[in-house]
Amino acid sequence: MGCGGTLFYPLLITLSVALITYNILISSNAPLKQGFPSSSSYDDPVIQLPRGGSRIRANSEKNRRLFHTAVTASDSVYNTWQCRVMYYWFKKAKASAGPGSEMGGFTRILHNGKPDKYMDEIPTFVAQPLPSGMDQGYVVLNRPWAFVQWLQQADIKEDYVLMSEPDHVIVKPIPNLAKDGFGAAFPFFYIEPKKYEKVLRKYYPEERGPVTNIDPIGNSPVILGKEALKKIAPTWMNVSLAMKKDPEADKAFGWVLEMYAYAVSSALHGVSNVLHKDFMIQPPWDKEVGDKYILHYTYGCDYDMKGHLTYGKKGEWRFDKRSYIKSPPPKNLTMPPPGVPQSVVTLVKMVNEATANLPDWGIIER
Repeated sequence: MGCGGTLFYPLLITLSVALITYNILISSNAPLKQGFPSSSSYDDPVIQLPRGGSRIRANSEKNRRLFHTAVTASDSVYNTWQCRVMYYWFKKAKASAGPGSEMGGFTRILHNGKPDKYMDEIPTFVAQPLPSGMDQGYVVLNRPWAFVQWLQQADIKEDYVLMSEPDHVIVKPIPNLAKDGFGAAFPFFYIEPKKYEKVLRKYYPEERGPVTNIDPIGNSPVILGKEALKKIAPTWMNVSLAMKKDPEADKAFGWVLEMYAYAVSSALHGVSNVLHKDFMIQPPWDKEVGDKYILHYTYGCDYDMKGHLTYGKKGEWRFDKRSYIKSPPPKNLTMPPPGVPQSVVTLVKMVNEATANLPDWGIIER
């Protein structure tokens, strides 16, 4: 390609980002936009920013503290078995909390565009996927678009939302940690706004404030006001798409790009978050469950038979969700050997209990 093509793509990215910023600044009274996001532009005519720098508050006059738990998923075998286990433990945690629980309803937001066989088992909202090719092979881009549709179309009774994920197991009842206009979020060590300030300034310009206004979070787990999320979600969708189209941002953020997009979008709307390290644990690195609320099994757990971690090398004993992409884990998984941390033992026990009690476990049918 000639010199003209070389100059064209950086210019296109610059104009797209400038258009996002422009619409952020002018569209304070625009309603949520219906329909698919445009594949040719990344304008965001849907943002309603807090006036005068005040934070968004969610129906504080009602003084309601119930939150709705929402999980996005595809209809893949991999996502489905995780959602079934997740919802099993959601129900147990909510029941154990008693009538004073702040845990409200639950929704699996299924973003493949059609119902599946688990609609009766798991409360489900069917969302449409992005138009073909728009996710560029990064299926996570469907998450913000799915949330936009759910927030537009569903009748959500609660005033707060907990955004969770299929590979979350709720260890104990979760209280509403959001308060005083702040969200509640888990801080991720690998979300580093200061390190990537140059890239992020395309999406969070200097006039918006220091880059440290961007919290080191993803969209999950996060509890925040429903009305705040209605404002953030369309921005999150458009910033995610713009970042994926931007080679510099795509290279910098990789598989956590959508997490950075959410953190930026939250900051653009003036929604700060109280960071709760006790929100969840991630075995095998976190060894004890302690007082945590969520167990996140994103990492593989590999050990030798003496209970020593062999991370990066397949263990003699292992539990890794990626081992079960095409079929669910079997019932009664072998327990880890002595010496393995309590967090990993708890994870396997909880998966085993769920699979022992869920109907038709292991039958692959979509």
